[in-house]
Amino acid sequence: MGEFAIIFGSPLIPPDSNPHHPNLKPSKNLYPKKKKKKSLLIPSRSPSLPPPLLLVDSHRHPRSDLHRNYHARLASRLAGLGKLEDFLMVVETALASSGGDVSRFVSDLDMGMVWVGVLGVMRNGGLEAVVGFLGRVERLGIPIRSLVDESAMAALVRECRLLVEGGRLEEFVVLMEILSGYQISIKYIVDPMKIINIFIDKRDPNMAVRYASVLPQSQFLFCSIIQEFGRKGDLASALTSFEGSKMKSGGHNMYVYRSIIDACGLCGESLKSRSIFEELMALKIIPNVFVFNSLMNTNAHDLRYTLHVYGQMQSLGISLDIASYNILLKACYVAKRIDLAQDIYEEVKHLASRRVLHLDVITYSTMIKVFAEAKMLQMAFHVKEDMLNAGVCPNIITWSSLIDACASRGLVDKAIQVFDEMLLTGCEPNSQCCNILLSACVQSYQYDRAFRLFYSWKEAGFEVNHTKKAQVYRNIEMGAVSANDTCVNCVNSYVNDTHHFQGLTKVVSFKPTVATYNILMKACGSDYYRARAIMDEMRMVGLSPNHISWSTLIDICGSSHNMKGAMQSFKTMRDVGIKPDVVAYTTAIKACVKNKDSISAFSLFEEMKRHQLQPNLVTYNTLLRARSRYGSLHEIQQCLSVYQDMRSAGYNPNDYYLKELIEEWCEEVIITNDKRKSLPGPIRQCNEPGAYETQSLFLEKVAVYLQKDVVDHCIIDVRGLSKVESRIVVLSVLRMIKERNILGHPVKDDMTIIIGDGKKGSTVADHEVEVEHAIFQVLQDTLGLVVLSGPPQSPGSDLENAALHNNDSFARKPKHLRRLKVTKESLHNWLQKKDEIGKIHPVYTK
Repeated sequence: MGEFAIIFGSPLIPPDSNPHHPNLKPSKNLYPKKKKKKSLLIPSRSPSLPPPLLLVDSHRHPRSDLHRNYHARLASRLAGLGKLEDFLMVVETALASSGGDVSRFVSDLDMGMVWVGVLGVMRNGGLEAVVGFLGRVERLGIPIRSLVDESAMAALVRECRLLVEGGRLEEFVVLMEILSGYQISIKYIVDPMKIINIFIDKRDPNMAVRYASVLPQSQFLFCSIIQEFGRKGDLASALTSFEGSKMKSGGHNMYVYRSIIDACGLCGESLKSRSIFEELMALKIIPNVFVFNSLMNTNAHDLRYTLHVYGQMQSLGISLDIASYNILLKACYVAKRIDLAQDIYEEVKHLASRRVLHLDVITYSTMIKVFAEAKMLQMAFHVKEDMLNAGVCPNIITWSSLIDACASRGLVDKAIQVFDEMLLTGCEPNSQCCNILLSACVQSYQYDRAFRLFYSWKEAGFEVNHTKKAQVYRNIEMGAVSANDTCVNCVNSYVNDTHHFQGLTKVVSFKPTVATYNILMKACGSDYYRARAIMDEMRMVGLSPNHISWSTLIDICGSSHNMKGAMQSFKTMRDVGIKPDVVAYTTAIKACVKNKDSISAFSLFEEMKRHQLQPNLVTYNTLLRARSRYGSLHEIQQCLSVYQDMRSAGYNPNDYYLKELIEEWCEEVIITNDKRKSLPGPIRQCNEPGAYETQSLFLEKVAVYLQKDVVDHCIIDVRGLSKVESRIVVLSVLRMIKERNILGHPVKDDMTIIIGDGKKGSTVADHEVEVEHAIFQVLQDTLGLVVLSGPPQSPGSDLENAALHNNDSFARKPKHLRRLKVTKESLHNWLQKKDEIGKIHPVYTK
């Protein structure tokens, strides 16, 4: 206040440049003898302002207009300088002197200058001062909304953009809240989705919801925020946004519920979507059809639950729309319930005949996919005819499904015929459609045809027809003609009538993708150099080989017995910055197995686990199917370890692979020594191979007995096993004893075999007799060992008791045991034999 008081003498009396005014006397302050430099704050008279004597308005005094204009300009300049307190004092004085004529005073203010000053104060950290200033302006009777004109809005837009570009988003949101609170339109100041996307990228759902809540389209923005977080896989942020939107809305918006259920589906959390739906139902709120559709779509992988939701809709009296039936068809497709899908399709067609529903292209395309998956090609083409009769035009998804249906049955010529028909109808193919056709050629071993199609598309593109038939299809889609005029025969008649083919053809360029080149690499068969050329061509068109590309190259090397190339490709893959995934490791392991390099295969397997990559079923089976490659104790222990790891990972493979491997290994016990090509190498014990939980009693017992410390006890418990399994377990232990003896570890005790509990007069006792006879036969008759048998006895030695204690997970400790004993001397004699008696064939019957 003091600054402009010194300049003007008194802020309440404006200087007047007209000395002839009848109501004013000349003042010395107005006419100084020495001309002083004019201050920038002294208001100058507008050239367009008429002299006071010419003001003839009887409703206002000319002096009051001068005072108001002067105070308005003075207040504007003070505000522009950021002197908000002085601005308020001038405004208060001006309104008091003018009798509270707010509208005229506000009209004289320079709004742009006022807001430049206000925003400048806020920019310098004076947010609280700005809030207080606007509140005091309101108390003076001046609506803040009246202070915003075009120039003020321009200043606001500039300031908001500076805040956003400078990363001061919280200040921006606060400003938006302030302006919205004073009912100032902020919808077009900044693109709302731009700000929301910034908050989404920053994983800040609270600020995103806070900003969206001040905008008039807040409900739409809430849905967008939730869906965007769902697309990013951030369900936690989506749920936070959902809860925040409920608090801001003060109610239950069905569109918001639909968005959060969709987000659960995008994040793969179908159970969470069910709980959200149950919470809504617990509030006695009946969702609309869109919420039900989203719930069914999210849980489409669970047909039982989807049908349960469908039943709820019917019980609540909610009318299903075509999207509801499309989702039901999708659930049937996922569950491979062709029969149920056909029933739903017939029901929908019946409703369409009564004009209750109108089938869309998704309905027909889904049914075509259902029949294509079931290889019911004729039914798929019947659906296409229904589609045309109903006046629905096939789209690219429909044509791709039909091509895939032909390709899945190996009908490459039919697939190409459908592809050509698609071009005739004016539908432009996409890369996925082309890839299906190329893949069909590769799967049918028509490699040259795949290359011919690819290079013809690449050089000439596709000629998409814009003839009369294509126009008919477009008319069908747009509804310009009736279904009667667009029957199948009517449409196909245009093909045979050349007079209707009076139009231009549009050439559509072919844009291959990485997936396209990967298919071509598979078409190279075992030609490594051609596959490398395809990969080089991929780089030339600006595409980068991915995991599948490198895995395919490794597989080609393995198939052509190029082990060096396979390992080099695997190394190059990592050198170019692509981290090998499970498929790449499995392919490399497969190449090692094909080339009889078991050491590298198991080395890659261990490396894979060190990188915390979970092997899949193919990885495990690839190692186990190489069972004929192994012959030493260490190798059999490796297989047992892989098998146990496989079960602990949740896979349930067929025990046949490892049973055959173990039997093949243990049967070498009864092969003559001179038939062995070489002695086993150094034995490295597997780290606790019996520590894994398994579901197979037989395999677990084998894993336990093939440990180093068990050999010293020589106690074998075969209770609960069949006679074949018991025989394999005993021979496995003998094989291990023999290999350890070669390495300098002699037998220290008798070998005891526990057959059963010794109960008489039962089926179990009969089984024990059969097991005892099978073991006795192979040990004594075939191997020449001395086997002692006798009536059931109580456990004797401390070692035997300890062995039973260690194996108490198999059976409880009984009072009497049926057992066989092989003496230590007999084992020594057997190990010293140069020639074995012979070989018996495995028995596979239980």
